[in-house]
Amino acid sequence: MREIRYVGDPVLRTPAEPVTDFDRELRRLVDEMFAVMYQADGVGLAGPQIGVGRRLFVYDISNRKGHVVNPELTIDDPGEVVEEEGCLSVPGKETGKPLYAPTVRAAGVTLRGVDKLGRPVAVKARGMLARCFQHEFDHLEGTLYVDRLGKDERRKILLQTP
Repeated sequence: MREIRYVGDPVLRTPAEPVTDFDRELRRLVDEMFAVMYQADGVGLAGPQIGVGRRLFVYDISNRKGHVVNPELTIDDPGEVVEEEGCLSVPGKETGKPLYAPTVRAAGVTLRGVDKLGRPVAVKARGMLARCFQHEFDHLEGTLYVDRLGKDERRKILLQTP
């Protein structure tokens, strides 16, 4: 099984490439991503987090489970919501668990893309699901949640990572 990559790994800072092959390997990758996410007790996982520089992510949060390939994210409600957010790729060096910080996200989004078979996916989201979509989409752009924090808070978090 693939391992989660941690802050400092260049793959996390490199924008992911579109998926072009919708084959058995992609279906296997999506299944593996779910397995890695569940093993790590996460609620979302993007390709770059396991070293795969492709535009896809999986999620299981707020009673919604799914995956999206080549996603596009539209902000429907730009109202700012501040909630604690963490990331499997930003663990504490002492606990190995994600480090959390209050992070600003948009209140509502629409996620569009396709599934592993190339079928259209469209999900409107608010609350934690909207936060998850924005977080995972950021990974595909080479952005981590710590990039959205103030300088002092970001430094505090990064000093606690391995």
